[in-house]
Amino acid sequence: MIKQTFILTLIGLLALLSAATIKAEPVQIDRIIAIVNNAAISASELNNELQSIKLQLKSKQMPPDNILRGQVAERLIMKHLLQQLGNSNNIIVDDETLNQALNSIAKQNNISLERLSAVLEGDGIDFNAYRENIRHEILTQRLRQRHINNRINITETEVDQFLAQQKTLANSTDEYRLEHILIGLPEAPVADDIDKAKQHGEEVLRLLAAGQDFSQVAMSHSDGQNALSGGDLGWRKAGELPSLFAKAITTMQAGEASPLIRSPSGFHIIKIAEQRGGERHMVAQTHARHILIKTNAVVDDDSARTRLWELKNRLENGDDFAVLARANSDDKGSAAKGGDLSWSSPGQMVPAFEAMINELDINIISEPFQTQFGWHIVEVLERRQHDDTDKFYRNQARKQLFERKASEEEERWLRRLRDEAYVELHL
Repeated sequence: MIKQTFILTLIGLLALLSAATIKAEPVQIDRIIAIVNNAAISASELNNELQSIKLQLKSKQMPPDNILRGQVAERLIMKHLLQQLGNSNNIIVDDETLNQALNSIAKQNNISLERLSAVLEGDGIDFNAYRENIRHEILTQRLRQRHINNRINITETEVDQFLAQQKTLANSTDEYRLEHILIGLPEAPVADDIDKAKQHGEEVLRLLAAGQDFSQVAMSHSDGQNALSGGDLGWRKAGELPSLFAKAITTMQAGEASPLIRSPSGFHIIKIAEQRGGERHMVAQTHARHILIKTNAVVDDDSARTRLWELKNRLENGDDFAVLARANSDDKGSAAKGGDLSWSSPGQMVPAFEAMINELDINIISEPFQTQFGWHIVEVLERRQHDDTDKFYRNQARKQLFERKASEEEERWLRRLRDEAYVELHL
């Protein structure tokens, strides 16, 4: 009897499950729209990204949905490829790093992290999605550092040649905000690839000549990484631009678009959206001298501080600073010059030392204070506004050469990453 009851109960349960199955709503299966190596991109992922892009571009006229979907799909493909490369390189952006970045963003906007979340949600942007986008940006920066930045070297000869070249150009300190369209080529293009890309580029030029907005055309036709922002490359000095662009802008006016510019990565069209002039660079410099007492196994903090107080008292009673520095300072480089540190610019000294000399009046000797090097007393001798333009532009030249090389290498790197990947699209 027990067995029979059990069987009847089991049959009843099966019947209920069967009935529930019959009445259940059909399950929607998320369609796969792309295969990227061993990963899949779903239709829902594409739609979410598309919605996010539309929110960001709500104030701009967007290209037709089919073109926008293609642009966003390519963006997701590159996102997955970079994530896969990060995984293979064991690059992980942990939550602590991510939270530090988010706090920094909030601080830059003079709001709390909680307020940042509320502002984003108010704009229709999901905060968790925003967090993951920031995580991806940090990952991308680390990949660039490893695969691009660490391989770029700028020599002094290159800086000399760059500055000599810049002197031959009018308004060499001017800055430009460029808009850019790229008609891309594969890594090893054949003649047919080049012909098709060139024809596409000529078609784009006709659209621009007919009066279509450059940024809208870029959003619809460009293969560049900045396509969805209208091809905007932001403000850059000529030296920070790829060599071909820097050469082209010397014959262009603001608002003017270039003809097709050929490079290994494809055909480019650039437009000078805005232009502004450079200025002389003045810097506030401080001339100071100091006496350093280092701590060690024999001299502790109290001993160093006491010894400096004794030296300060002697100086205030008329002893010569240079004589005492030569006899007592552990900074052998400056001690030989009577403690003289010569002229220093902002950022040249360690923060604690710079903070002290910034608050001291001229010809006043500080109380003993500590830095990472030991204990000091310091005297500010004079201050001046120094025209640092030549040194400044030399440093800028080094940065601009780096940005130029990095920009050119990044374009090749991303194109190679895309070309070497296995990608299936099912839009």
